Amino acid sequence: MTVAEDVGRIASTAAASAEAGEELAGVLVAETLGRLVYLCAFESAERHAWLALGADAEPLTERRLVLEAASLAALCEVAEESAGGGNLPELQARLAELRETANPEGIEEAEAAAAALADTLQAEPRIASGAYLDAVGSASRRLEQALGESDVSPFAAAMQSVFAAVEELTADVERNYKLTLE
Repeated sequence: MTVAEDVGRIASTAAASAEAGEELAGVLVAETLGRLVYLCAFESAERHAWLALGADAEPLTERRLVLEAASLAALCEVAEESAGGGNLPELQARLAELRETANPEGIEEAEAAAAALADTLQAEPRIASGAYLDAVGSASRRLEQALGESDVSPFAAAMQSVFAAVEELTADVERNYKLTLE
């Protein structure tokens, strides 16, 4: 079963947990603490709510598992958005143009690093995991180095700047969770 098929299966189950006037807004998948977690977001005119389901489509109430999944999903989203300066296809096009017009030393290495980063990024839906986050970070750093960034990593700076927002998201999940977290 593909990730998309699995998300569809979980979404069907999660939709049954929607209260009157509420609908399933999305499903994020994370692998943490050795388990797959499907974090489901619900929206209504009055509020939003969260519910995490396991691979067996049963609701999860383990606080640490649910919050780690929310944090990891958010970090992977930010990593993807920040990779390659936030617009990798545009960067790749600019590198190709630069190779054609000026052909500076190191352009092939930069293009190869950009292509490797593009290959690392997974289409949604995808499974957020520590390994995926590390792979995106490593590929981003290789690209930065190929582009001449040696001291400060813009990708690392972007990731560090979002920790407060990630903490706010996990607090929101905890506050608005449909069940009691243990």
